Amino acid sequence: SSQSLSATGPTISLLALASRSPPSFATMGMKYLAAYMMAVIGGKDAPSAEDVKAILEAGGIEVDQAMLDLMMTKVEGKEVHELIAAGHGKFAACGGGGGGGGGG
Repeated sequence: SSQSLSATGPTISLLALASRSPPSFATMGMKYLAAYMMAVIGGKDAPSAEDVKAILEAGGIEVDQAMLDLMMTKVEGKEVHELIAAGHGKFAACGGGGGGGGGG
């Protein structure tokens, strides 16, 4: 049996896809750093680029080699607790919690 699509169906889907912006550099960098930290939790004291790449690919993330190389350069010679401490202030800027719900 053949299926027919309305003229507006595919157009709406394509417009929805086109309006999505690609992930920001910071968002992608955070994914790479999270994969690095997952490797540390998994027992690697100093994860390699290949370790990070394997974790990202296992999560269905296409690896950008330039981004991976940059992240590896930034973490080189640093302990994970140093990375967390350095980023803690950046996370604080995101805020936390909100006002309580109205009672009623």
